[in-house]
Amino acid sequence: MTWSRALKETARSGLTVERASLEPLVAARGAVGVALIVGLTLWLGSPSLAAASAFGAFSSGLATFQRSWRPRPALALGAGAGLAVSTFLGYLAAAHTATFVVMLVAWTLLTGMAWAVGPVSGLVATQMVAVMLVTVTLPTSVPGALEHTALIALGGVVQAALIVLFPVRPWGAQRDALADALAGVADYARRLRADPVAPFDPQPLMAARSAAALTPRQARGRPSELHGFRGPAEQIRPVLASLADPVVGAAPEGPERDRARDLLAATGSVLDAVAHAIRRGEPVRLPPEAMAVLEVPPGGPVLRGAARRAALRLMALVADVVAAAERPVQAVTAEGARDSRHLPRPTVPGMVPVALRALRREARWASPVLRHAVRLSAVSAAGYLLATALPWGHGYWAPMTSVMVMRPDFGQTYSRGVARFAGTLAGVLLAGAVMALAHPGPYASAALAVLCVGLLYLLLHTGYAVATVFISGYVIFLLGIAGEGWSQTVQARLALTLLGGALAMAGYALYPAWETPRLQDRLADWLAANGRYTVAVFERYAGSPGLGPREVRESLLDARAARVAWEEAEERARSEPVRHRGPDPEAAEAAQAALAMMGRATMLLEAHLPHRHPAEAQEAADFAATLDAALPAAVDAVREGRRPDWGSVHTALGRWQRRVGEHEGVAVRVAAQLVEDLDELASALPGPARPTA
Repeated sequence: MTWSRALKETARSGLTVERASLEPLVAARGAVGVALIVGLTLWLGSPSLAAASAFGAFSSGLATFQRSWRPRPALALGAGAGLAVSTFLGYLAAAHTATFVVMLVAWTLLTGMAWAVGPVSGLVATQMVAVMLVTVTLPTSVPGALEHTALIALGGVVQAALIVLFPVRPWGAQRDALADALAGVADYARRLRADPVAPFDPQPLMAARSAAALTPRQARGRPSELHGFRGPAEQIRPVLASLADPVVGAAPEGPERDRARDLLAATGSVLDAVAHAIRRGEPVRLPPEAMAVLEVPPGGPVLRGAARRAALRLMALVADVVAAAERPVQAVTAEGARDSRHLPRPTVPGMVPVALRALRREARWASPVLRHAVRLSAVSAAGYLLATALPWGHGYWAPMTSVMVMRPDFGQTYSRGVARFAGTLAGVLLAGAVMALAHPGPYASAALAVLCVGLLYLLLHTGYAVATVFISGYVIFLLGIAGEGWSQTVQARLALTLLGGALAMAGYALYPAWETPRLQDRLADWLAANGRYTVAVFERYAGSPGLGPREVRESLLDARAARVAWEEAEERARSEPVRHRGPDPEAAEAAQAALAMMGRATMLLEAHLPHRHPAEAQEAADFAATLDAALPAAVDAVREGRRPDWGSVHTALGRWQRRVGEHEGVAVRVAAQLVEDLDELASALPGPARPTA
């Protein structure tokens, strides 16, 4: 993609307003938290104290709107504490420009590295720097700085207390994640009726698994209806694919196919009913006609062989879902928290070693996170020095814009830069017009600031441009409490916002972390993870000692994570103005399709793992060993842009097929499909093949 087209696409993305479900009660609760802090400090303290302290409640409330499975009060408290520390350090260093710049460089470097822990940590750390840049411009002494930071921390406490005292749809995020997973499997079942090899998006199942990870405190209070559904939903997915597949499942046409379509439709209806009930916290209303289909017909079974086994397994799994929906499941107790009945999530203190490991992992020069941190610290320092040297005042606005705009990838940085300027232009002009025409006093300015906060929380997920409109208005009205005239703010803020956004974009262009050159590595990682999953399933089919369901499950999760990493990287690379440094788009698409079909073929066999030693155990074990031996060289070939050589795998499959003759079982048919997918992968890569040892 050329630079002109990349800039056009990112600008369009930044200005896009998306439709999003609104949560007015949650937004109102967050705005009330800000109003309490502003009103209290304005009544008992001073206008400048009110302006400084309000940022704690504002940013703490903003942190609770991020996509996180941790309790919202913990997010508010953590954000408030971090903001207090950041602001106090800023006050101590703000007396001298050189000292403040050194502190700003160090603090933004840590802020950038926070993205290694996760996106929520990165966003909250970004808020810390942005709030610090604003609050330290308000004059105060060291005792006053302590007072300000205490009130900022109090803002987090107030937001946390409001969440505890006035819960709005508790466990709503976890409910939605589990319901989305069940609805995704239901939609997959319906699509298989028309397309037996329809693709499946594993993202909802991955989100549901992440939402199911609990701390011991969460486990004690988890609602019973959030327990017992995700496991069967995970197991239903490969059984659905196996039943619909024309090679290992029902016949392509005839009564068997009709029966398979009926079973798929009935499964989709039942899972949709359960998902609806979980999302709304209501009793499950199961459709009786669908439940009647999920029984053996009065005239006897219609399906035969592997299709019949898949149908019986599907009926049993749907029955498990129905049983979990009809009977209450006991919440996990404190003792139960230790018996692995839920996925363990580290507590907040337990996150410290996890965060340190993540930081060490990203502390390498090629890491996009480290490059983002270096870029962020350099741009923020340059923006602060430039803005301070200019005659407009309010020099913090340029580095604050850079900090809020910059992200580890190109697309988000440039789209947010455009959105930031457009939103700031609209917000500053609207707020400036109100200040010029109405001349509101401190209390009226505080009310207008709280109104902007409420609208921001309400419309936060509609787009960054919309959010920036209300953020800009909030800052204008809040500083108006402290006596800042609108004429002193509008022109300077527009110019400095443009400067900060331009510096952010220039910083990424001069010191990029392109995703395109790493696509080949992502593809190789996906092949390696898929290969481990395939080997584990074939070894499990062969009854390999020491290999249980847990190992197969972990390899499947690794394969899913590698696939999502590839898809996210490919999506980011699509918007980058980089040429000829990654795989050809058509080749990448073909390779992606081949690896997706490889994972699907393995999933078909996973649905038929036997309880007893199968007749094809030795052949399956030999095939798995051959594939395992060929994988390292194949992964290296994909990483280097060459075609992998699967000659040894073809030989192993040929031996297997000659041994079984005409009596081919499910495993050998899956192996044949798998080899076809591996050949498709080799054909998608342009480089010459090098024979493997």
